[in-house]
Amino acid sequence: MSVEIKVGPPVITINRGSTFMITDQSGEIDQTKSQGLFADDTRFLSTYQLYINDKSWTRVASAAVTYYAALLNLTNPKVLTPDGRSSIEENTVALTLQRSLDSSLVEQFHIVNYSQVQVNFMLELAMRSDFADLFEVKSDRLTRRRNIATVWDIRRRELTTSYHNDDFHRRTIYRVRKSDGDPAYANGRLVFDVNLPPMSAWEADCEALLLSGDRRATRSRRHSGVEPPLAPAMASGADLEQFQQQWISACAGLQCGNGAVQSAYDQAIEDLGALRLPEHDLSSDVWVPSAGVPWFVALFGRDSLIASYQSMGTNAPFARGALRELANYQAKEQDDWRDAQPGKILHELRRGELAHFHVLPYTPYYGTADATILYLIIMHEYYRWTGDRQLLEELIGVAEGCLSWIDNYGDLDGDGLQEWQTLSKDGYENMCWKDSGDCIVYRDGRQAISPKGTCELQGYVYDAKIRMAEICEVLGDKQKASRLRREATTLQRKFEEAYWMEDEGIYALGLDAGKQQIDSVSSNPGHCLWTTIASPGRARRVMERLLQPDMWCGWGIRTLSSKNPAYNPYSYQRGSVWPHDNGIIAGGFKRYGFHDAVNKVAEGIFAAASFFDSYRLPEVFAGVDRKPATFPSQYLGANIPQAWAAGSVLHLIRTMLGLRPDAANGVLYVQPHLPEWLPQIELSNVQIGHSVIGLRFWLEGDGTHFDVRHHEGRNLDVVREGPEVPTPEATGTADLRRGRRRK
Repeated sequence: MSVEIKVGPPVITINRGSTFMITDQSGEIDQTKSQGLFADDTRFLSTYQLYINDKSWTRVASAAVTYYAALLNLTNPKVLTPDGRSSIEENTVALTLQRSLDSSLVEQFHIVNYSQVQVNFMLELAMRSDFADLFEVKSDRLTRRRNIATVWDIRRRELTTSYHNDDFHRRTIYRVRKSDGDPAYANGRLVFDVNLPPMSAWEADCEALLLSGDRRATRSRRHSGVEPPLAPAMASGADLEQFQQQWISACAGLQCGNGAVQSAYDQAIEDLGALRLPEHDLSSDVWVPSAGVPWFVALFGRDSLIASYQSMGTNAPFARGALRELANYQAKEQDDWRDAQPGKILHELRRGELAHFHVLPYTPYYGTADATILYLIIMHEYYRWTGDRQLLEELIGVAEGCLSWIDNYGDLDGDGLQEWQTLSKDGYENMCWKDSGDCIVYRDGRQAISPKGTCELQGYVYDAKIRMAEICEVLGDKQKASRLRREATTLQRKFEEAYWMEDEGIYALGLDAGKQQIDSVSSNPGHCLWTTIASPGRARRVMERLLQPDMWCGWGIRTLSSKNPAYNPYSYQRGSVWPHDNGIIAGGFKRYGFHDAVNKVAEGIFAAASFFDSYRLPEVFAGVDRKPATFPSQYLGANIPQAWAAGSVLHLIRTMLGLRPDAANGVLYVQPHLPEWLPQIELSNVQIGHSVIGLRFWLEGDGTHFDVRHHEGRNLDVVREGPEVPTPEATGTADLRRGRRRK
C-alpha cells in the first residue's frame, strides 16, 4: 500500500492584491519568524495570539480554503474558570475562526459550548504591530521603531496602533464590528468575557484596517486620493469568487487522464488569478500578477513578462496588462542609484518605508539586464497569438526605446555582446534571471566579478531582433527589419565564437570583465536553445549535456552542475531546480525537435508537483537526486504561490503539444509528441486571434494524432509542422508555412 506524501511549508498563507497574511497552522503570528499581516511592503500585524483564560487554544484542523480565505478549527485545553472555583474540561469548547482578506482582514469567531454545564471564560487576542519593512523581515534584521502608539476607543470598539516617521504614516485599526457582549482592552490584549450555557454559541465579527496615512494601504494610484470611510469596503467573498471564475472561464481548459497533470494545470490557473494586483489594473480584463507570495508581492518586470509568455496558450490577452503597465514605468533618464537608463524596463517597484526614504532604490529599481529584452519577445509573441496590430502601434515607441537601450546601454563596451554592471551602491551584483549575489561562478567555484554577461542574454537579444524585424515589416518598415536581421546574424556569429566550450559540449555560463569564459556548466545555455541562437550543429550536444547526471537530478535540470565546487542543491541558484527554467529549456528542446527530451523534463516537473501541497509548484526546490521512496524538498523561503512557477505548468503543456500560432494569417501550427504517461489531452477554449477552438490529441501507435473538436469565429487552419529553428534571414512568417494541414 502506497503512502501519499505532500510537501509544503508549515504555514497558512492567504493573499489578495498587495495584502497577504502568513500565520502558523494555528492561525497565530510569531514576530520572530517570517509571518505577519502585510500590505504595500509593511508588516501591519507582527504578533497575533489567541488565548482562553491565558492558555493557548489547541489546533484541530486548519487550511486556506481559497487563496484569500482560511478556516481554523480550535478547541480548548483544560482551564480554570475566572473565579478559580471550577475548570472547563478539555475539548468541550470549540472555536471556529474564519478569515478573509482584501485590503482589510475580516475575522469571524464562532464558539460553541459542547459541555453539559454553563462555562465562563476570557477569550483574549494579543496583537502587536511593528510596522517593519518587508526587507527587514526577509533579512531578519528588524529595527525597533519609535513613535508607535496604541489607543483603545471603548465607544467605537477600535484598537488603533499608529506609526509616524516624518511623512511616512501607517496605522492598524482592529475594530469589533459586532459581538455577543462588549470587548475590553487590558495588558496588551483585546478581551471578551464569554458566558455560554450548554450547547449554545457565541459570535463576534471583527475587521483589521490597514491604513497608509489617511488611505487604505493598497488603494490604487489611479483612484482619487479621497479617504474612504472607515466602514467595510472590501470586496465580498462572492465578488472575489466571481472575478476568479471570470478569469478561469477566459482560460483554455484542459482534460487529461493524468491526475497530477490535471491538478497542476488547474492549480496554476487558480494561482495566476490569485496573484492579481488590483492597484495596477488597467481595466477589468487587463491586469498584471504579482511575482509571488510572500517576498515578491509587487510589480516586477522580468517575472510578469515571463509569466505572460508562459500563459500565451492559456490566455494570450493576459500579456496586455504586463506590456501596458511596464510601459508606464519605462525609464526616461539615467539614474545610477536606481540603475536606470533611457528605455530600460523596471526590475521591481516597492512602497515600503525603506523605499519611501530612499534607503533602498526600489522606486522603481531598474537593476535587470533581461527585462528590457524580454519585453520585445513578449510583445511579438502576444501579436502572434492575437493578431492585435493596434497594440503594436500603441507600444512601438516603447519597443524602440528598448532596442535603443540594448545597443547603447546593454552593450557596455560596444563589442556587440550584452554585459551588466551596477552603478548603484545598493544595486544588484547579478542582473540576469539568476540574480542572487553568489550564483555566477567559474568552473573552479570562484565568483565572477562584474562586468559580466551570461550566455542567455545574447540569445534573448538575438531572438528579440528577429521578432522585432517581423513587427517592423507588419508596420511597414522593411528597411529597419533588414537591419535587425543583419544585426542578429552578426550577434549569432560572435556568440558562437565567444561562448562555446568544446571540452564540455555546451556554451559557457558567461563572459567576465576580461572577455574570458565563465566556464561553468549551468542551465543557462538551455535558454540559448529556446531563443535559437545556438547553431543546429551544436544544439544536440547542449541538450545531451544538460541531461547528464550532474545536471539532471530526476525532478528537473539543476541550475549548476553538481561537479562544480560551488554546487549546493539547497542553495537559491547554485544547484537548485527552478520550474520556469526547466519550462524554458524544454521549449528550447522543442524548437530543435528533441521531443523525448521535452517529455523527460515535463515528467520530472509534473512528478515533483505531485508531491507538493495542492500540486502547487514552488518558486524553487532542491536539486537532490530523485530516487525510489524520495520526494522533492522545497527551498526554504521559496515563494508559494509564484507566478512563473505556476506559468511553467502551462508552458510545458503548450510545449509538448507544439502550439505555435500565426493569428494574423489564420494559422495554428502544432507539433504534438505525447509520452506514454500522458496518452491523451483535450484543450477547450483556445483563443487564437478572433478564433476559439478545441483540440484533442492522443497517442496511437508510434505517433501522436490530433483533431479539431470545435471551432468558433474566423477561419483558422491547423497545420502540423516539423522542428522550428528560424534564421535571421527568414522573412516574417513565410518560412513558417510548411507542413501538412489538418482541419
